[in-house]
Amino acid sequence: MASKRALVILAKGAEEMETVIPTDVMRRAGIKVTIAGLTGKDPVQCSRDVFICPDASLEDARKEGPYDVVVLPGGNLGAQNLSESPAVKDILVDQENRKGLIAAICAEHYKYSESRVEKDGNFLTSRGPGTSFEFGLAIVEILMGKEVADQVKAPLILKD
Repeated sequence: MASKRALVILAKGAEEMETVIPTDVMRRAGIKVTIAGLTGKDPVQCSRDVFICPDASLEDARKEGPYDVVVLPGGNLGAQNLSESPAVKDILVDQENRKGLIAAICAEHYKYSESRVEKDGNFLTSRGPGTSFEFGLAIVEILMGKEVADQVKAPLILKD
């Protein structure tokens, strides 16, 4: 089985935990994750002044697609920058047309839910930094199965 692939789109102002934690959880599960910088490959300044170095520019990462999941971290400015990008819109339309998973955390969601993680068709949403582990594990479970998600979760020492 070919390994699953994830694209995490990183924009200036993104919430650090919502970027790093799901990326880490997916990588622990053996998913090949590409963090793509919205505006290039330079380090991206996140919401709490942590800088994250993307693996590739979004432009280059797009050429390596399609991906099994496209992940959109939140953060007010980060979400705004993502929503204003024609390239992100194109990627999301393509992903939706392919029935690929789209996972967004801590942005304004169309149908508000109190659930910490919510799946609706090919869309997965979550609420904020505190749900980042559950969000990442939900992506792993969808792409790799419950057994793999449980194996990744065990050493993380998360409360149930």
